[in-house]
Amino acid sequence: MLPDTPLPADPPDVPLAVDLDGTLVRTDTLHENLLALFKHAPWLLLLVPLWVLRGKAFFKAEVARRVALDAARLPYNEELLAFLHEERARGRRLVLATAADRRIADAVAAHLGLFSEVHASDGTVNLSGARKLAKLKESLGTFDYAGNDGVDVPLWRESRQVVVVHAPADVLRRARGLGREVHRVFERPRVGPRVWVKALRVHQWAKNALVFVPMLAAHKALDADLLVKAVLGFIAFSLCASSVYVLNDLLDLDSDRRHPTKCKRPFAACALPVSTGAVLAPALLLAGAAVCLLLPPAFSALLATYYALTLAYSLRLKQVVMLDVLVLAGLYTVRIFGGSLAVGVPTSSWLMMFSMFLFLSLALVKRLSEVRRLRLTNEAAAHGRGYLAQDYEQLASLGAAAGQVSVLVLALYITSKEVTALYSHPERLWLLCPVMLYWVGRVWVLAHRGLVNEDPLVFALRDRVSYAVGLVSALVLWVAR
Repeated sequence: MLPDTPLPADPPDVPLAVDLDGTLVRTDTLHENLLALFKHAPWLLLLVPLWVLRGKAFFKAEVARRVALDAARLPYNEELLAFLHEERARGRRLVLATAADRRIADAVAAHLGLFSEVHASDGTVNLSGARKLAKLKESLGTFDYAGNDGVDVPLWRESRQVVVVHAPADVLRRARGLGREVHRVFERPRVGPRVWVKALRVHQWAKNALVFVPMLAAHKALDADLLVKAVLGFIAFSLCASSVYVLNDLLDLDSDRRHPTKCKRPFAACALPVSTGAVLAPALLLAGAAVCLLLPPAFSALLATYYALTLAYSLRLKQVVMLDVLVLAGLYTVRIFGGSLAVGVPTSSWLMMFSMFLFLSLALVKRLSEVRRLRLTNEAAAHGRGYLAQDYEQLASLGAAAGQVSVLVLALYITSKEVTALYSHPERLWLLCPVMLYWVGRVWVLAHRGLVNEDPLVFALRDRVSYAVGLVSALVLWVAR
């Protein structure tokens, strides 16, 4: 926040009009309303073109009538809020003037308790640009104005003082060139590469390394042609997965903002605008589809199924008790099957059973960590999930049992006929069982202690013991060949 001029003692009778979207809140409430509408009633999006034909104000009113944003959870501009509280304490009259629908504006004003008046779109008049200027001149006469966009330039031109909030560089230059006093500038935060990496959840791409498992299990890791296909499969899954993660974050804005750590995700914290995510998600999906053109059609069909399943999970299945963890476990297993289709190497039923039980166990670790947080915060239920705080013991028993069953499947595989065709010393594979029993048991003990991140993959990527277990397992497989 930089003052362009010394701060004079402004007469308190000159009101300050404040814009909402992009100024008072670091998001666009219409965009968030549309995302909420898509999540809760996607079929209503078919009516959007009809609403738009009746005018932008009518369109906003229809969306706001069907979806109620929680004003307490909106990402407010804290620097601007502190400034407004100071101005209010000095006796300054504050007015909320926004093109957002009145339902939203009234909810925000009621939550903050700062504004003496609210001017907003009413279903008939879209209060933007010239209409907002005329309304402010009519009701206030002389006023100061806080805004953030090029559409605010005419209002700054007619205002006494200019307050610029998180505006792009070209808008800031235009504001300074109006010949008006630029009273305050709230600098726009910079978006670095780390924000984009976090939005795409690049660390989650480690899950897609499962596409290499069929090739490795068939002892064909040195086949250059198969390796290229596996790498392409990995890229396609990673692009598709990032598309899903972006879409999931957009649909979970409200739930994430209630969460102690997920509230820091780029879209929930508005480090990236939701409009960027709405473009990014389909762009990543199209890029993944383009990579699929270099792979067998069966792989493309499987990836389409994967995306449809993850979309269903984001929209509804994550709220269904137990079905959510079964879907998560299935999505891991789908990656292995996708690797098989990409390289043309069949995978065994043993591998699929082992992965299903192991990943079910890890999915339950994720839910256990969330339920444990509920207990610590004295909450009864998880927002956007179907679990209750009282489900802790049941989840723990189911998850530990699934982990032990995965080791049992591994033991049965070692005694099967398929092993002798691939390994010269299959008896040495028995060393894998105690290694896996140790790792699964340790994960669950640490989960009970609250030491496992809600995403067990993040835990494993940061856990030295997990790396050691992986190295020992690789050595056992090597000496058994």
